[in-house]
Amino acid sequence: MFSPGRTGATLMVAAFSVISYAQSPQDTAGPEIVTDRPDVTESSIVVPKGSLQLENGATWTNGRGSQNFDLSESLIRLGVSSRTEIRIVAPNYLGGITGPDFASGFGDIALGMKRQLGPLPGGFDLSVIVALSLPTGSSRVSSHGFDPFMKFPWSKELGAGWSIGGMQSFFWNTDSDKRNGVWEPTLYIEKEIAKPWDVFAEYAGDFAHLSGSRQIAHLGIAYRVTPRQQVDFHFGFGLSHDAPSRFFAVGYSFRIDRLRRH
Repeated sequence: MFSPGRTGATLMVAAFSVISYAQSPQDTAGPEIVTDRPDVTESSIVVPKGSLQLENGATWTNGRGSQNFDLSESLIRLGVSSRTEIRIVAPNYLGGITGPDFASGFGDIALGMKRQLGPLPGGFDLSVIVALSLPTGSSRVSSHGFDPFMKFPWSKELGAGWSIGGMQSFFWNTDSDKRNGVWEPTLYIEKEIAKPWDVFAEYAGDFAHLSGSRQIAHLGIAYRVTPRQQVDFHFGFGLSHDAPSRFFAVGYSFRIDRLRRH
């Protein structure tokens, strides 16, 4: 589900430590980086076989009388075949800035995989993501349960730099020792405004069985520094009572293809 946001600060440090490698002449080989951020919708394709991709970010959120931040929103993706990747969602740190008592600490880790099913007839790309969240977080942040989820991201190129996509996701979260089912639909439109620049507008909603809906409007931009590096800037605002009033976020992602040689 969107946090909004996705640990450690050490992963962010490690990300920037590989910039010198990512800017090497090897950047001209292989496909350009495609990330699962900054929009809520995951990408509908997997990372190349033998490649390691790290996606990181930080989000500031204001809503319901409080302000908080989370980082490093780290997602680790390893391509194990031409259509399959292994995924690790690293524990994310949630921290309160102002407002009423806010649960701070590290969240749960999640382990999963993505299988690319497309391209399908009509030029649609489609993937399925299956994962399980494990209760490894701090006492006030962890769900204290083993929480499975599934996602079905899709996309379609429209031509002239335009594309559309979306995702249907289903979560079975532990909430106060009860199983709380959540349906999360998303829909976005994206435009490549220049070769390394992409902008998007997105709708995302969480519809939970045991609580109110959390719906947001989401806008952002991504810039490929090199074919294997990307930075992003995005923001959004709530469309429902239980959603955050507004949020702002930044991110940095990179991919290492060296593993393909082995």
